Amino acid sequence: MSIANKLARKELIDMVPYQSARRLFASGGATQGKVWLNANEASGTGSYQVNSDSINRYPDFQPQKLINAYSQYSEIAPENLLATRGADEGIELIIRTFCQAYQDSIIICPPTYGMYAISAENHGADIIKVPLTSTMSLDLTGLKAQVGQAKVVFLCSPGNPTGNLLAQQDIKAALELFAETAIVVVDEAYIEFSPAQTVANWLEHYPHLVILRTLSKAFALAGLRCGFTLANTDVITMLSKVIAPYPISTPVADIASEALANPGLEHMRTRVNETDTLRTQLATWLNAQQWCSEVFNSDANFVLFRCKSTELKDFIFNGLVEQGILIRDQSKQQNLANCLRISIGSESELSLLQQTIINSFTTTTAQTLAQEN
Repeated sequence: MSIANKLARKELIDMVPYQSARRLFASGGATQGKVWLNANEASGTGSYQVNSDSINRYPDFQPQKLINAYSQYSEIAPENLLATRGADEGIELIIRTFCQAYQDSIIICPPTYGMYAISAENHGADIIKVPLTSTMSLDLTGLKAQVGQAKVVFLCSPGNPTGNLLAQQDIKAALELFAETAIVVVDEAYIEFSPAQTVANWLEHYPHLVILRTLSKAFALAGLRCGFTLANTDVITMLSKVIAPYPISTPVADIASEALANPGLEHMRTRVNETDTLRTQLATWLNAQQWCSEVFNSDANFVLFRCKSTELKDFIFNGLVEQGILIRDQSKQQNLANCLRISIGSESELSLLQQTIINSFTTTTAQTLAQEN
C-alpha cells in the first residue's frame, strides 16, 4: 500500500473525481485538431492587455478595480461580492464554511452540476438528493420533507446539464422553506443568457440566499478562472475567513476588469445574441432528426437532447469523437438516459457537427441501426 493510500481519508481512496471536459479529453495545452463542444465554452478568442508592472507583488485580497467593475455590472454593492477562482471555488467555500465535516449535509436536485456533490464528498459532507420532476422543475414537496436535514441547498438556474430555468416562484418557495435552517445557493453561471431571470435583487429580502456567477460562459473567459459569490455581508464575512489569502491574481483581475467595461460588455451581449440564434437553429435541426426523441428547452449556451436508444446514442457520440468533434455524454445522470449535450460553438463548428452526423447515417450499418430503433 502506498503512503498516500495509507494516510489519506478513507472515503477519498475510492472516490471518482469530477470528470471535466479536459480530464475526459486532455488537450495537452492545445485545442488544435479538435472541435470542443463538450464544456459549454464560448467559441473564438479574446484579446486583452495585461500590465506586468506589479507582478512582483502579491495582489490585493479582493482587487478593488475588479470588485467595482462587477458591482457596476451586476448592480450589487461591493460589500456583497466575493471574487473567487471560478464559481467552483465559491461552491467549495460555501460547503467548507457552513458544513461540519462528517456531521452535516447538502441538498442537490439532480440532474445537476456534478461539483456540488464532489465538493461535499471532499469535505466529508453527506449528500441528500431531491431529484427534479419529470418537467425539470423543483420538487417542492420533496424539498419540504428535508427541511432541517441539511445546511446548504444547491439550485442551478439555468440548469446544467438540462439548460432550463427554474421557475422563480419555485426558487422563492425553496427560500421560504429553508429560511431558518439552510443556506440556499442559486447557481447563475448561465444567467447572462436569461438576465431578466436573475434573483440577485432578492438578496435584501433573503439573508440566507447566496448566488454564484462566473466569467467562464457568456464572457468567454473560461481559461481565466474568475467567478463571484453574491451574498449578504455576514455571509461574505464568513466566506472570507475560509478563502485563500490571494485568490485572484493580478493578471486575472486586469483582464476580468477589462471584460467588465465597455466595449467588453458590448462584446458579451453580442456573443449572447449570436449564441441564442445558433441554439435555436440547432434545437430545430435536432427535433427534425428521426434518431432524436426529445430536445430539452434551453436558456443557456448548450442543448441537451435524447436519442431513441443507447445504441444510437453511442453511435452518434463515438462517431463524432472519431472525427475529433467532442460533445458530452450525460446519460449517466439521473433521468437522462441516452442524453447527449452539445455546447453552442461557432456557426462553422455546429455545421461541421451536423454534417458529420448526417454523413454517418449514410452507411448501411447506421441505416439498419436507425430502422431498428
